[in-house]
Amino acid sequence: MSMKTRVSAYTLSVALVCSTGAFAQQKAEVLHWWTSAGESASVRVFADQFTKAGGTWVDNAIAGGVNARTAGINRMVGGNPPTMMQFNTGKQFDELVSNDLLRDVDAQAKAGKWREIMPKPIVDATVRNGKFYAVPVNIHGQNWMFYNTKIFADAGLQPPKTFPELIETGEKLKAKGVIPIALGGQPTWEHNLFRAVLVGTGGADMFRQFYGVRKPDVLKDPKFKQSVELFGKMRGLVDPGSPGRNWNDATALVITNKAAMHFNGDWAKGEFTAAGQTPGKEYGCTLVGDSPKEVIGGDVFVFPTTKDKAALATQDKLIEVLLDPATQLAFNMKKGSIPVRMDVDVSSMDICAQRSSAVLKDPANQVESMEMLTTPNFQGAIQDAVTQYWNTPTMTVDTFIEKVTNAMRDAT
Repeated sequence: MSMKTRVSAYTLSVALVCSTGAFAQQKAEVLHWWTSAGESASVRVFADQFTKAGGTWVDNAIAGGVNARTAGINRMVGGNPPTMMQFNTGKQFDELVSNDLLRDVDAQAKAGKWREIMPKPIVDATVRNGKFYAVPVNIHGQNWMFYNTKIFADAGLQPPKTFPELIETGEKLKAKGVIPIALGGQPTWEHNLFRAVLVGTGGADMFRQFYGVRKPDVLKDPKFKQSVELFGKMRGLVDPGSPGRNWNDATALVITNKAAMHFNGDWAKGEFTAAGQTPGKEYGCTLVGDSPKEVIGGDVFVFPTTKDKAALATQDKLIEVLLDPATQLAFNMKKGSIPVRMDVDVSSMDICAQRSSAVLKDPANQVESMEMLTTPNFQGAIQDAVTQYWNTPTMTVDTFIEKVTNAMRDAT
């Protein structure tokens, strides 16, 4: 072999090794908690798009948000972080930022004009110290009521517009042998139902004063007491099989014509989609309240700090994929949410998504989620109080308010 041939062969082999190494570095381990049928279908959109972009998606799904976050945080602290990890939009990742465990993605945000194309509450919830530390991927409305159109038609009833009306309608459905409300009987979903009643009865300002400012005076407002009373009356509209039930199993009761109504975030819509149902046909969606507002939250992905250039390039590719307009549309169609990019045309989405997008065009209808407004400690304290009240029918409204007052004073 001539010198020239040997040099060419060596150059080719080095190029092959380098290209193979570069491709291998595009492997991304993604830690998330999307495990239901609808959620799995939606996250597959991200995985498929990343694969098309030349990467390898390593899916690490851990059931339950608390379990997934705990596992991911422990790995970050232990020096073995995933490539990217899911959080809810809000304050859940604050400690990771303060301990320099997350990479800021403000350069990507400026290049993509995120501050211009995303709603201000979403931007505020993902920016720390003036920089983006997370990539929002969707907007979820948390206080939607889904209902079975056949059950309502057969009963000759209309979906309720307010919570007092819901109590009356629920009693009529119960008399006909129908489960009025399908509820995931776990603290998370009991608390979610309470928040829907609070914002639907007390309004946006009361919701913010309660979860954000934590203003004790709000507890003396007659509307707050009315909200708690209405929430308590809803116990009688839930079936005995509710305790311990998963949220997606509660959704299934509406899908299978066993229950009339189900309160949840619009991620529940993914379960209807997975079951082959269409909004406006087999099921409907509405915001219940005197002046309906939409409590918005969503999901974000964070990126652990690294000095590895190949790992940084992989994270950059993930960010590009997550916010690609076509990917945003496809993902949110599966997930039940709407694109976090407000410049995406939603006319091809279902009527529930279009309704959500229309509601949120008015900033006055945008109510920050609990996760955006307050700390995990306070969230946990209120959730405990709500769960105790829900599962103790003999507990008075005044006793519940006393528990909440103590939580406001003690939680940080």
